[in-house]
Amino acid sequence: MDGKSSGTTTAFLRDAGGGERPREPWKGELVKSIVYAGLDAIITSFSLISSISAGRLSSVDVLVLGFANLVADGISMGFGDYVSSNTERDVAVKERLVTEWEVINRRRCQEQALLRRYQSLGMNIDDATTVVNIFAKYEDIMVDEKMVQDGILSPDEGEKPWKKGLITFGAFLVFGSAPILAFIILIPFTRNDTHKFIGACILSALSLAALGAAKAKIAGQNYMLSVAGTLFNGALAGFAAYMIGWLLRDVAGLED
Repeated sequence: MDGKSSGTTTAFLRDAGGGERPREPWKGELVKSIVYAGLDAIITSFSLISSISAGRLSSVDVLVLGFANLVADGISMGFGDYVSSNTERDVAVKERLVTEWEVINRRRCQEQALLRRYQSLGMNIDDATTVVNIFAKYEDIMVDEKMVQDGILSPDEGEKPWKKGLITFGAFLVFGSAPILAFIILIPFTRNDTHKFIGACILSALSLAALGAAKAKIAGQNYMLSVAGTLFNGALAGFAAYMIGWLLRDVAGLED
């Protein structure tokens, strides 16, 4: 956010007497990993089930292919989250080394950069100079401030990469199982694969709605819009997968 928009927002809140305090989003990185891995897992599993059902394969095929795909995708997602988080941390470590060198060897340039930054945020020259002079006394603090100004997180911030990867893997397995569970739960009650597919649709919709609400809570968004968007995403993906399965079997002539 630039200085002008920040100042405008602050002025608006001041003129309104503060008003109601804006909803604060959740900040837990692990919670975000759970929600977004869960959303991806449900949509992936439901899309697979839709394509299999359109191809008129049996419930056994759904269970075998569904769980095999779920585990494989879960491993891929978890490992991908670990690698990306680890790379992000390595980059932050190198960026800090560069910033430390810049502060030590080009202190004047760094002070001028901070001075211009604070002036762009609305500080007058005297206040900005005072703030920069205070930071200049403490090398580590000035390094931290420069990294924040450059939009770089400290290497020590955030969750451990291995923990994020493990959480992503677990969330993918748990939530991705929801559409497949319908075929297991309904085994004692019906042999009709269409009924089982309808059950999978219902379980998927309930799971997507719950995660859509969780996403709204995390981001401080409107609950109805978030749930509607999540359900639309799942329905669109499921419809596309179903149509592809139907086309390949009936139109392209891929019969048994």
